[in-house]
Amino acid sequence: MTNIASPNQAAGKRPGRIVVVTAGGENPWIMINALAARFSDITVIEEQPESKAVFLRRRARKLGWPTALGQLATMIASRFGKRFTRRRAEEIFATYKVSGKLDSSIPIKSVASINDADAIKQIRALKPGVIFLISCRLLKAETLAAIPCPVLNFHAGINPTYRGLMGGYWALVNDDAENFGATVHLVDAGVDTGGVLYHSRQRPSQSDTMHTYPLLQTAASTEIAITAVEDALEGNLRPTDVAGPSRQWYHPPIWTWVWNGLTRRIW
Repeated sequence: MTNIASPNQAAGKRPGRIVVVTAGGENPWIMINALAARFSDITVIEEQPESKAVFLRRRARKLGWPTALGQLATMIASRFGKRFTRRRAEEIFATYKVSGKLDSSIPIKSVASINDADAIKQIRALKPGVIFLISCRLLKAETLAAIPCPVLNFHAGINPTYRGLMGGYWALVNDDAENFGATVHLVDAGVDTGGVLYHSRQRPSQSDTMHTYPLLQTAASTEIAITAVEDALEGNLRPTDVAGPSRQWYHPPIWTWVWNGLTRRIW
Protein backbone atom coordinates (compact mmCIF):
# COMPACT_ATOMS: atom_id res chain seq x y z
CA MET A 1 0.00 0.00 0.00
CA THR A 2 1.31 3.45 -0.84
CA ASN A 3 0.95 6.75 1.00
CA ILE A 4 -15.99 7.41 -22.48
CA ALA A 5 -17.08 9.68 -25.07
CA SER A 6 -18.52 12.80 -23.48
CA PRO A 7 -18.09 16.57 -24.02
CA ASN A 8 -14.94 16.65 -21.90
CA GLN A 9 -13.16 13.96 -23.92
CA ALA A 10 -9.75 15.11 -25.14
CA ALA A 11 -6.73 13.59 -26.84
CA GLY A 12 -4.03 12.31 -24.54
CA LYS A 13 -6.34 11.43 -21.67
CA ARG A 14 -6.79 7.92 -20.42
CA PRO A 15 -9.96 6.22 -21.75
CA GLY A 16 -12.51 4.61 -19.48
CA ARG A 17 -15.94 5.72 -18.32
CA ILE A 18 -16.10 7.09 -14.78
CA VAL A 19 -19.20 8.14 -12.86
CA VAL A 20 -18.65 10.39 -9.85
CA VAL A 21 -21.44 10.54 -7.28
CA THR A 22 -21.60 13.56 -4.98
CA ALA A 23 -23.94 15.98 -3.25
CA GLY A 24 -21.78 18.79 -4.64
CA GLY A 25 -19.55 21.39 -3.07
CA GLU A 26 -16.09 22.86 -3.43
CA ASN A 27 -14.14 19.89 -2.10
CA PRO A 28 -15.80 17.32 -4.39
CA TRP A 29 -15.14 19.55 -7.40
CA ILE A 30 -11.43 19.54 -6.56
CA MET A 31 -11.48 15.78 -7.02
CA ILE A 32 -13.80 15.83 -10.03
CA ASN A 33 -11.59 18.36 -11.83
CA ALA A 34 -8.47 16.33 -11.08
CA LEU A 35 -10.07 13.16 -12.43
CA ALA A 36 -11.34 15.00 -15.52
CA ALA A 37 -7.82 16.26 -16.22
CA ARG A 38 -6.56 12.66 -16.36
CA PHE A 39 -9.49 10.68 -17.79
CA SER A 40 -11.45 11.25 -20.99
CA ASP A 41 -14.99 10.28 -20.00
CA ILE A 42 -16.48 11.51 -16.74
CA THR A 43 -20.10 12.06 -15.77
CA VAL A 44 -21.22 13.46 -12.44
CA ILE A 45 -24.39 12.25 -10.73
CA GLU A 46 -25.29 14.94 -8.23
CA GLU A 47 -27.81 14.10 -5.53
CA GLN A 48 -29.70 16.55 -3.37
CA PRO A 49 -28.06 17.18 0.02
CA GLU A 50 -29.79 15.56 2.95
CA SER A 51 -31.97 17.97 4.90
CA LYS A 52 -30.85 19.05 8.36
CA ALA A 53 -34.14 17.74 9.79
CA VAL A 54 -33.50 14.24 8.46
CA PHE A 55 -29.90 14.41 9.65
CA LEU A 56 -30.97 15.53 13.13
CA ARG A 57 -33.60 12.82 13.59
CA ARG A 58 -31.25 10.07 12.47
CA ARG A 59 -28.41 11.29 14.65
CA ALA A 60 -30.74 11.67 17.66
CA ARG A 61 -31.91 8.06 17.28
CA LYS A 62 -28.31 6.92 17.34
CA LEU A 63 -26.69 9.25 19.89
CA GLY A 64 -29.53 11.00 21.72
CA TRP A 65 -31.03 14.46 21.31
CA PRO A 66 -28.52 16.45 23.43
CA THR A 67 -25.54 15.19 21.45
CA ALA A 68 -27.36 15.52 18.12
CA LEU A 69 -28.32 19.13 18.84
CA GLY A 70 -24.77 19.86 20.00
CA GLN A 71 -23.40 18.47 16.75
CA LEU A 72 -25.84 20.53 14.71
CA ALA A 73 -24.72 23.64 16.59
CA THR A 74 -21.11 22.88 15.66
CA MET A 75 -22.05 22.51 12.00
CA ILE A 76 -23.83 25.86 12.02
CA ALA A 77 -21.01 27.63 13.88
CA SER A 78 -18.29 26.22 11.64
CA ARG A 79 -20.24 27.22 8.54
CA PHE A 80 -20.49 30.78 9.87
CA GLY A 81 -16.72 30.78 10.37
CA LYS A 82 -16.06 29.82 6.75
CA ARG A 83 -15.53 33.46 5.76
CA PHE A 84 -12.57 33.72 8.14
CA THR A 85 -10.71 30.79 6.56
CA ARG A 86 -10.83 31.89 2.93
CA ARG A 87 -7.21 33.06 2.87
CA ARG A 88 -6.01 29.68 4.09
CA ALA A 89 -8.27 27.97 1.54
CA GLU A 90 -6.69 29.97 -1.27
CA GLU A 91 -3.23 28.95 0.00
CA ILE A 92 -4.26 25.30 -0.25
CA PHE A 93 -5.58 25.75 -3.79
CA ALA A 94 -2.32 27.41 -4.83
CA THR A 95 -0.06 24.89 -3.08
CA TYR A 96 -1.68 21.85 -4.67
CA LYS A 97 -2.61 23.55 -7.95
CA VAL A 98 -6.25 22.49 -7.76
CA SER A 99 -9.59 24.15 -8.45
CA GLY A 100 -12.89 23.75 -6.64
CA LYS A 101 -14.90 25.51 -9.33
CA LEU A 102 -17.59 23.66 -11.24
CA ASP A 103 -16.47 22.78 -14.78
CA SER A 104 -19.40 23.31 -17.14
CA SER A 105 -17.88 20.94 -19.72
CA ILE A 106 -18.43 17.96 -17.40
CA PRO A 107 -21.90 16.41 -17.77
CA ILE A 108 -24.00 16.50 -14.60
CA LYS A 109 -27.12 14.41 -14.02
CA SER A 110 -29.29 15.40 -11.07
CA VAL A 111 -31.07 12.89 -8.83
CA ALA A 112 -32.86 13.13 -5.51
CA SER A 113 -30.77 10.38 -3.92
CA ILE A 114 -28.20 7.90 -5.14
CA ASN A 115 -30.36 5.20 -3.54
CA ASP A 116 -33.38 6.01 -5.73
CA ALA A 117 -34.39 3.77 -8.63
CA ASP A 118 -33.83 6.64 -11.07
CA ALA A 119 -30.20 6.97 -10.01
CA ILE A 120 -29.58 3.26 -10.50
CA LYS A 121 -31.25 3.45 -13.91
CA GLN A 122 -28.96 6.30 -14.96
CA ILE A 123 -25.87 4.48 -13.72
CA ARG A 124 -26.79 1.34 -15.66
CA ALA A 125 -27.41 3.40 -18.80
CA LEU A 126 -23.98 5.02 -18.52
CA LYS A 127 -22.23 1.62 -18.17
CA PRO A 128 -19.27 2.97 -16.18
CA GLY A 129 -16.04 1.11 -15.62
CA VAL A 130 -15.87 2.48 -12.08
CA ILE A 131 -17.95 4.63 -9.75
CA PHE A 132 -16.23 7.12 -7.47
CA LEU A 133 -18.06 8.48 -4.43
CA ILE A 134 -17.20 11.72 -2.66
CA SER A 135 -19.42 13.52 -0.15
CA CYS A 136 -22.65 11.67 -0.82
CA ARG A 137 -25.14 9.51 1.04
CA LEU A 138 -24.22 6.08 2.33
CA LEU A 139 -25.15 3.54 -0.33
CA LYS A 140 -27.78 1.05 0.77
CA ALA A 141 -26.88 -2.62 0.38
CA GLU A 142 -29.44 -3.07 -2.39
CA THR A 143 -28.06 -0.05 -4.25
CA LEU A 144 -24.54 -1.41 -4.05
CA ALA A 145 -25.71 -4.83 -5.24
CA ALA A 146 -27.36 -3.24 -8.29
CA ILE A 147 -24.18 -1.51 -9.47
CA PRO A 148 -22.29 -3.63 -12.02
CA CYS A 149 -18.77 -2.22 -11.52
CA PRO A 150 -16.29 -1.41 -8.74
CA VAL A 151 -17.35 1.37 -6.36
CA LEU A 152 -14.66 3.48 -4.70
CA ASN A 153 -14.97 6.16 -2.04
CA PHE A 154 -12.81 9.10 -1.02
CA HIS A 155 -12.80 9.52 2.75
CA ALA A 156 -11.24 12.49 4.54
CA GLY A 157 -9.73 10.41 7.32
CA ILE A 158 -7.38 7.49 7.84
CA ASN A 159 -9.32 4.22 7.84
CA PRO A 160 -10.05 2.18 9.82
CA THR A 161 -9.12 4.34 12.84
CA TYR A 162 -11.01 7.45 11.75
CA ARG A 163 -14.07 6.26 9.87
CA GLY A 164 -17.13 8.47 9.56
CA LEU A 165 -16.84 12.24 9.87
CA MET A 166 -14.12 14.76 10.75
CA GLY A 167 -11.27 12.26 10.64
CA GLY A 168 -8.57 14.92 10.49
CA TYR A 169 -10.01 16.87 13.40
CA TRP A 170 -10.25 13.80 15.62
CA ALA A 171 -6.71 12.70 14.78
CA LEU A 172 -5.44 16.05 16.10
CA VAL A 173 -7.67 15.93 19.18
CA ASN A 174 -6.37 12.43 19.95
CA ASP A 175 -2.71 13.56 19.68
CA ASP A 176 -2.44 11.34 16.62
CA ALA A 177 -1.25 13.88 14.05
CA GLU A 178 0.65 11.21 12.10
CA ASN A 179 -2.76 9.86 11.15
CA PHE A 180 -4.09 13.13 9.77
CA GLY A 181 -4.88 12.15 6.21
CA ALA A 182 -7.26 10.55 3.76
CA THR A 183 -8.23 7.16 2.36
CA VAL A 184 -9.48 5.80 -0.94
CA HIS A 185 -11.24 2.51 -0.33
CA LEU A 186 -13.66 0.02 -1.78
CA VAL A 187 -17.28 0.50 -0.77
CA ASP A 188 -19.20 -2.14 1.13
CA ALA A 189 -22.40 -1.96 3.17
CA GLY A 190 -20.65 -0.45 6.21
CA VAL A 191 -19.48 3.08 7.03
CA ASP A 192 -15.99 3.39 5.49
CA THR A 193 -15.34 -0.29 6.22
CA GLY A 194 -14.38 -1.43 2.71
CA GLY A 195 -10.88 -2.58 1.86
CA VAL A 196 -8.28 0.19 1.90
CA LEU A 197 -6.64 0.96 -1.44
CA TYR A 198 -4.48 4.00 -0.66
CA HIS A 199 -3.73 6.39 2.17
CA SER A 200 -2.29 9.89 2.02
CA ARG A 201 -1.08 11.90 5.00
CA GLN A 202 -0.72 15.64 5.50
CA ARG A 203 0.59 18.05 8.10
CA PRO A 204 -2.01 20.76 8.77
CA SER A 205 -1.06 24.38 9.38
CA GLN A 206 -1.74 26.19 12.63
CA SER A 207 -4.23 28.27 10.64
CA ASP A 208 -6.25 25.22 9.58
CA THR A 209 -9.63 24.60 11.18
CA MET A 210 -12.52 22.18 10.90
CA HIS A 211 -13.46 23.99 7.71
CA THR A 212 -10.09 23.65 5.98
CA TYR A 213 -9.06 20.20 7.25
CA PRO A 214 -11.21 18.39 4.62
CA LEU A 215 -10.11 20.88 1.95
CA LEU A 216 -6.46 20.11 2.69
CA GLN A 217 -7.09 16.37 2.79
CA THR A 218 -8.89 16.48 -0.56
CA ALA A 219 -6.45 18.77 -2.37
CA ALA A 220 -3.48 16.68 -1.25
CA SER A 221 -5.08 13.37 -2.25
CA THR A 222 -5.95 13.73 -5.92
CA GLU A 223 -3.11 11.43 -6.99
CA ILE A 224 -4.23 8.51 -4.82
CA ALA A 225 -7.74 8.92 -6.23
CA ILE A 226 -6.42 8.92 -9.79
CA THR A 227 -4.28 5.86 -9.11
CA ALA A 228 -7.19 3.96 -7.56
CA VAL A 229 -9.44 4.77 -10.52
CA GLU A 230 -6.72 3.61 -12.93
CA ASP A 231 -6.42 0.37 -10.95
CA ALA A 232 -10.18 -0.16 -11.17
CA LEU A 233 -10.29 0.43 -14.92
CA GLU A 234 -7.40 -1.99 -15.41
CA GLY A 235 -8.94 -4.66 -13.16
CA ASN A 236 -6.01 -4.33 -10.80
CA LEU A 237 -7.57 -3.33 -7.47
CA ARG A 238 -5.60 -4.67 -4.51
CA PRO A 239 -7.34 -3.80 -1.23
CA THR A 240 -5.43 -4.13 2.01
CA ASP A 241 -6.75 -5.13 5.41
CA VAL A 242 -5.18 -2.53 7.70
CA ALA A 243 -4.54 -3.59 11.28
CA GLY A 244 -5.51 -1.28 14.10
CA PRO A 245 -8.52 0.07 15.94
CA SER A 246 -11.68 0.76 13.97
CA ARG A 247 -14.10 3.45 15.10
CA GLN A 248 -16.80 5.59 13.54
CA TRP A 249 -16.60 9.29 14.43
CA TYR A 250 -19.10 12.12 14.19
CA HIS A 251 -19.11 15.91 14.36
CA PRO A 252 -17.99 17.08 17.81
CA PRO A 253 -20.80 18.63 19.85
CA ILE A 254 -20.43 22.38 20.28
CA TRP A 255 -19.07 22.13 23.83
CA THR A 256 -16.30 19.72 22.77
CA TRP A 257 -15.39 21.85 19.77
CA VAL A 258 -15.21 25.08 21.77
CA TRP A 259 -13.23 23.44 24.60
CA ASN A 260 -10.61 22.01 22.24
CA GLY A 261 -10.44 25.30 20.38
CA LEU A 262 -9.92 27.44 23.46
CA THR A 263 -7.62 25.11 25.39
CA ARG A 264 -5.67 23.42 22.58
CA ARG A 265 -6.13 25.68 19.55
CA ILE A 266 -7.72 22.81 17.64
CA TRP A 267 -10.66 24.36 15.85
